[in-house]
Amino acid sequence: MPDSRRRFLCLAGGAAASAFTARLFADGRPPVQNPRATDGDTGFEPAWDEQLTMTVGHEHADLIGKDDRVLQAAVDYVANRGGGTVRILPGVYTLRSSITLPSGIRLTGSGADSVITRIPSARRPLAADSDWYDQEVTLTDAAHFRVGDSVVFQARNHHNNGATVIKRTIVARSGNRLKLNDGLRENLWLSGEPTCASLFPLLTSEHAADVTIENLTLDGNLSNTENFNGNYGGAIFLQDCSRFTFRRVEARNYNGDGISFQICHDVVVDECHSHDNADLGVHPGSGSQRPLIRHCRLERNGLGLFWCWGVKYGLAEHNHIADNRNFGISIGHNDTDNVMRHNLITGSGKVGILFRDEARGADFWANRNVIEDNRIIDSGGADGIAIDVQGKTKDVRIARNVIQETRQPMQRTAVRISADAERIELAENQIEGFATSVLDQRPKS
Repeated sequence: MPDSRRRFLCLAGGAAASAFTARLFADGRPPVQNPRATDGDTGFEPAWDEQLTMTVGHEHADLIGKDDRVLQAAVDYVANRGGGTVRILPGVYTLRSSITLPSGIRLTGSGADSVITRIPSARRPLAADSDWYDQEVTLTDAAHFRVGDSVVFQARNHHNNGATVIKRTIVARSGNRLKLNDGLRENLWLSGEPTCASLFPLLTSEHAADVTIENLTLDGNLSNTENFNGNYGGAIFLQDCSRFTFRRVEARNYNGDGISFQICHDVVVDECHSHDNADLGVHPGSGSQRPLIRHCRLERNGLGLFWCWGVKYGLAEHNHIADNRNFGISIGHNDTDNVMRHNLITGSGKVGILFRDEARGADFWANRNVIEDNRIIDSGGADGIAIDVQGKTKDVRIARNVIQETRQPMQRTAVRISADAERIELAENQIEGFATSVLDQRPKS
């Protein structure tokens, strides 16, 4: 492993600020030893002895309440005064709208005793056309919706039959006529069968940085809500953010993803428990750079850890990834230069670790990844595969893994390598209990 790569992986385990400093000055510039608060310099901040802290609770708190309004009010108050901590006291907080987190916030709770959940979802069709420049819609029946609600509009695109998805907040209403917080910027024509649904992430952020979320329980009320695609929602959903840390967060029962972040950089998911979600446990989304997922439990989701498109220089280590219905780990489209090590991946419904076949371009496969020192146990059904390297994947190292099948061998395979794969290195793996240890479909030279 190159020295620069090894240095990154070592630093990623340290405090976010010090790791960021070391990476930034790896080119030889002197590191910041005694940071000062300098206008516009968000990368370096002194360790202040005291910052603003606001408590939220059902009683005996700075702000009293049990819904999204009181939580958002506390977050906004702290953010508007330079940042600090919002402490959520024990209790159940039921949302009609996402809690939007700005930069510089620490949101912390009391673990299992601080539960953020949501109302049941509802969906209603639109009663009139709205154009892309409109800031209002008319529904056939808006009785379920209130001013302040987060909603999503979904329709079939009139021009290409693709999906239209628009997330907005209701800011005013007259009967079935709703004003939104922003213009639509897409057409919602009745020909595309548009609907309005009360679907939203519980915690969300866009274009923010330096946020910590810890010691919270997020419950998505799965049995009473529709599915919401992880590219738009999740128990936690981020878009275009940097330097977020999730620590000891439980994300459960969301009809979609547990934790999803799209085009977000230097995200740390540490000691979190993402379980019983309909789709993905943790979803480092398209273009996300340097994610760190460690010491997490990803259990009974549709899929445990999903590396999306173009996720690079990430590390997943010391995670327990168990009983996910499809794959334990899935990696594919241009996800390169990542390391997965010291993970326990057990009871995957189809495949333990899948390298997806991404036949979309000349070189879109999950190249230059490392799989080492993992335990992969009991993957798939009678013809299950522990590690499946598909398509034209190349330059992958699979080393020192314990790959076990404790059930009957049946037609199960430990490692399958596609005929088009190149330079797949297998070294010092311990394989036990399979009908086929290594199925290498590449032409023999």
